[in-house]
Amino acid sequence: MFELTIAFLFIVFILYKLMLIVPMREVNVIERLGKFRTVLQPGFHFLVPFVDRVAYRHDTREEVLDVPPQSCISKDNTQLEVDGLVYLKVMDGKLASYGIEDYRRAAVNLAQTTMRSEIGKLTLSQTFSERDSLNESIVREIDKASDPWGIKVLRYEIKNITPSIHVIHTLEKQMEAERRKRAEITLANAEKAAMINMSEGERQEAINLSEGQKQKRINEAIGSGQEITIIAKAKSEGMDMICTALANEGGNDAMNMMLKEQFISQVGNILSESQVSVVPAEMAKLEGFFEGMEQVTHAVAKPSTATKGAR
Repeated sequence: MFELTIAFLFIVFILYKLMLIVPMREVNVIERLGKFRTVLQPGFHFLVPFVDRVAYRHDTREEVLDVPPQSCISKDNTQLEVDGLVYLKVMDGKLASYGIEDYRRAAVNLAQTTMRSEIGKLTLSQTFSERDSLNESIVREIDKASDPWGIKVLRYEIKNITPSIHVIHTLEKQMEAERRKRAEITLANAEKAAMINMSEGERQEAINLSEGQKQKRINEAIGSGQEITIIAKAKSEGMDMICTALANEGGNDAMNMMLKEQFISQVGNILSESQVSVVPAEMAKLEGFFEGMEQVTHAVAKPSTATKGAR
């Protein structure tokens, strides 16, 4: 019974060494008597017991490795601490096993050195504004160097870029000064825009007033012209009617009567409003006659008086 148990266990052990199931996410590197034989892909495989063995197992999924913070010097001699993440994937199990001892540690160290080298080519402001191009440069350099290791660097992402405390204080002062400058520029632009708007408003107001005055004068001129035209037309029509009336029988007598009435009316107005005595021309002639007669009488009376005295 004991011998049967030993035999059963031995058969199970042989079968265990004979069969190999590779999971979907892995590749297995097989060595035969210490020498590389093949790379087994996911699935069921047979091995030669005590001759073949699984030397390495590699995960074929994308891996994320943390790159520790490190001190870097930028192009403008600013000290920075930079950390990141590197994403890679095993593409060749044989090279990943025999091309390098530990591809993960090598990828992290290579990412650190490459990152220091690339940051040294940029200024402090460029490290913040050109982060995408910096990541692409690091990926390109790491992927080129890691090609013999059988891995593929898919991308690199910088997590944090931390300047020193002194640099942070300097940047804060610079940003504050920049904000003040922008505020002053904004205020100046606002004042400029306000002055422009005010001047435009005054200009438009002056234009509107001048246009109004111009239109007023035009309207007054048109009105005066129309008034003169109407008056002239009325006078013309009146003259035509007068001429027509004078041409008829008795027209001259009617005209004389109307002129006399107007004369009497005007004389009455003058006599009522004037402070000077106004008489008709015939009466003025009579007044002159009597004054002449009085002067003649005085002239005749003076010689008579002289004669009496002589006597």
